[in-house]
Order: sequence, then C-alpha cells, then structure tokens
Amino acid sequence: MSYFSDLGLAEPILRALETKGYNDPTPIQRQSIPALLEGRDLLGIAQTGTGKTAAFALPSLHRLAADPQPRKPASCRMLVLSPTRELAAQIADNIKGYAKNLRLTVDCVFGGIPIGKQARRLVPGVDILVATPGRLLDLIDNRALTIGRTEIFVLDEADQMMDLGFIHALKRVANLLPAKRQSLFFSATMPKSIEDLGKQFIKNPVRVEVAPQSTTAERVEQFVSFLNQPEKQALLSLTVRRLLAEKQLDRGIVFTRTKHGADRVARNLAAAGIDARAIHGNKSQAQRTAALEAFRQGSCPILVATDIAARGIDVSGVSHVFNFELPNVPEQYVHRIGRTARAGADGVAISFCAPDEKPYLRDIERLTKVKPDVMPLPENFLADAARLPAPARRPAGEENEARRDQPRGRAGGGRRDGGRQDGARHDAGRRDGGRRDGGRPERRDDRSQGGDRVQGERAHGDRARGERTGQDRGRGGPRPEGGRSDGGRSEAARHDAGGEAAAKRRFRPRGPATTGQHRNKVRRVV
Repeated sequence: MSYFSDLGLAEPILRALETKGYNDPTPIQRQSIPALLEGRDLLGIAQTGTGKTAAFALPSLHRLAADPQPRKPASCRMLVLSPTRELAAQIADNIKGYAKNLRLTVDCVFGGIPIGKQARRLVPGVDILVATPGRLLDLIDNRALTIGRTEIFVLDEADQMMDLGFIHALKRVANLLPAKRQSLFFSATMPKSIEDLGKQFIKNPVRVEVAPQSTTAERVEQFVSFLNQPEKQALLSLTVRRLLAEKQLDRGIVFTRTKHGADRVARNLAAAGIDARAIHGNKSQAQRTAALEAFRQGSCPILVATDIAARGIDVSGVSHVFNFELPNVPEQYVHRIGRTARAGADGVAISFCAPDEKPYLRDIERLTKVKPDVMPLPENFLADAARLPAPARRPAGEENEARRDQPRGRAGGGRRDGGRQDGARHDAGRRDGGRRDGGRPERRDDRSQGGDRVQGERAHGDRARGERTGQDRGRGGPRPEGGRSDGGRSEAARHDAGGEAAAKRRFRPRGPATTGQHRNKVRRVV
C-alpha cells in the first residue's frame, strides 16, 4: 500500500484498497492517477484486464470526497458512460467497493428494465452515475435527470462508444455537459481516426499508453484450426468435451458473430451433454444477468456470446476463449481473447477459420503481429462428429421469445391466415389444386386468406367480392345472410360440381342487388 499512500489518497479509500488486497498499482494506474489528481484530462490506452476502472475511479473518488457538496435533485457529480449493460453494472460494483467507506452514493442505469424505478431513484440526486448512452438520454428526455452540474465525465471503451452507432448520442451528451469539467477516455484500442474524433470531447489530454495499440496479452496461447463452416460445431463440441474430461478447461467463452448463431451453438453444445448458456442483445436483462452469474459461479462452464460480452466483462478463471467465427473487425479479436489470461493468469485462444474467413485472419495477424499456431483436426474427426446427437429444435422459452418479438395485433402475428407459415399455405394450395372457387386463381393479398376462418365468420364473404356461383346466377336471388350458396360444401366438392360454370370467366355483378351491400355493416368500436 506504500505507493497508494504516497499518492495522498484519502484514508477511507486506502482502507477499501487494503480490504480488496490491492498492494501494488498496475502500469495504467501508476501513470494515470497522478495526472488525474491534478485535474488533467486523460486519454488512456491499455489492454483489457489491466485495472482501468481503478485508474479513473480512485482519483475521482478522492476528488469528490475532498470537496463534499449536498446532492442536487435529479443530477450527478460524476458520470461514467459504458457501451454495454454488463460492463456498466461491473463498473458500478467496483466503484461501490472503492467508496464503501465514503459518504458517496453510486447508481447504475441501463436499458432492459423499467425506467420508472430508475427515475425515482434519481429524484434526490446521486454522486456517481454509471449509465449506458440510450438509457441516459431517455432519462434526460423524461426530465428525470440533468447533467449540467457534472464535474467528472468518464467514457470507457471509447473506441466503440464513438463508433458510428454512438457518435450522435455522444455529441448530444457532450452538448449537455458543462464546459468546465474533467474528461477521461479509456480503451484497449484507439485507432487514429477515433482519436481525432475524441479531441472534440477532451481538451489538452495527457496520453497514457502502457502497451502498443491492439497487442494481445502475452500469456495467451493462440491457435487456429482450418475447416469448413459446417464442421465447426462438431469440432467445438468434441474439443470442449475433451477439455472438460481432461479437466483442462475451467471456464470458456465461445464467441459468435450473430445472435441466432449463439443460440444455435448453445443448443448443439447442450445436445452433446455440455452445459452452456447464451448471452446476446435479444435476451432479456434477467436472462443475461442469470447466465452471467451462473458462469461466474461455475455452475455453467461455457458461455456463448456475441461481441456484447467482449468488452470489459471481468470474469475470473476463464481459461479458454473459442472464436467460433472470426470477427470481421480485427480490433474485436483483441477484446475477445482479452477475456482470458487476466490478472497474471495463463489462457488459451482457439479460432475456427473457414475458407472465406482467411482474409479476416490475415487482418488480425497484421494488426497483432502474432501468427497463431495451427491446430490440426483430431483423429477420427468425421466418425466422432457423425456420432454426435442432433440438437433439439427450439426450447419453449426461445419460441415464446420469438413470439413476443412478432408484431402485436391478431393472433398469428397479425396475419388473417391464423398464423400459418408460407410453407403451410403453399401445401394447402397444392391440395386444393392450386385454385379455389372453381378454378379462379388465388389472390396473393391478405384478403384471400379467409379460407382458414370458421365459416360463420364470413357473413358476406363470397358475395362481397362478386363470387356468385353459376347456380346463384341462375336463380338470380340473393343468398341467405351469413350462409354460403353451395350449402357449406367443401372446396373439393364445389370444384368437382362446378364444371361448366367454373370454366366461364367470372365477373363482378353490378346493379341493385349489390348496391350498398356493406352500408352500415362496419363494426364500430366505441
């Protein structure tokens, strides 16, 4: 604790660090804390897992504790922006641990949970607020929060936050912040284009770079296997099962490029007898929190994730990282494999490379200046892959999730065909000879899907469209209201009996018999 004591940090902060077992600072902390205590803006670049959170939290807490002020309603003194919910919650937990002996309040807000509870918590004001950009702007728009009194502004994972998806939100936040503030940027990578953009938000910053940009952790052993895309799932299942049996794998993260791909990989691993959970943006916040907590506790050894989990998630004991699909952005590879070999531990990164992904691999090697060792396919791979069980189709929970994603309205996602898929309607059309109503071509709009309804629901169905049979036209009289002119006969029966009449070209009758038929028939909602 001698170095932290020499810095002059507040005694309550030193006691909290002693409780956590922090004895020596990391390189990013050693270079950042003195400059931040002076009130300078900072641009920090360091690998993931090197203690960036403590690097900006400790001097900020010292500054806030040295200048106590009454909390202002619906405002904050320190604002920390994070790109993901999980990272925001992790930063808030760490700051709470550092500030447990201080009279400072810490809150965390992000999407996926009701905004009303968060707004009520912010009514008396808060000292330190950790937020994601979307929910922060929602609270500001609802007049539940103002950031005009913010003294310290921290942007974590700045390169991703200032990417195209976040730049407009960041510009709006920057316009709402006071001109006199301390701004801090931290990230594992900082391309020059993003750095130039960051100069719009920070003034005369101190640049701290403890490792070359986009370098990977030295303790990570990197391997790559070349195979076809359909073979990846079998190789992953066999590899994970072997490593678990040999007790070489404690916890592993499998990264995919798409959300549906993550669910598919998790189902295949479960079919192979491997407990795996998926985490991505389509999951609810409760599901994401439960999956991450099970992974942290060790009850679930495999976490399948999109790149949402690659940024800043600190889970101890991750021994392996599997790149099921190589990222198309080479910097993302650095963040992925940075989930292992944390806090001085060793780690293994295994990538599966399909023929069309070789350009991505070359970009990664050019960026990291590291060429992964080639890992050949195991012996009898094809035979072992053929013996793997097939996964279940889709769990009930995922089906309900997909059903919730459909537009609300009528049953079946708003379609009048009772929710039948296109394939089912196509098969039904083939059974009816591809035609309905005696040979008339089927219309392709929603109005032609009435055949799936109960007949009683078609009060004026055929006559409203002028589809009167030859027998009806011969009588010239109107059908009974709510009934059908063919006596309720099936489609096939009318097709067989309607021979000559069906061959004639149909037309829409006009005249008094049909004039004003739908008048006053529209159901009105009061």
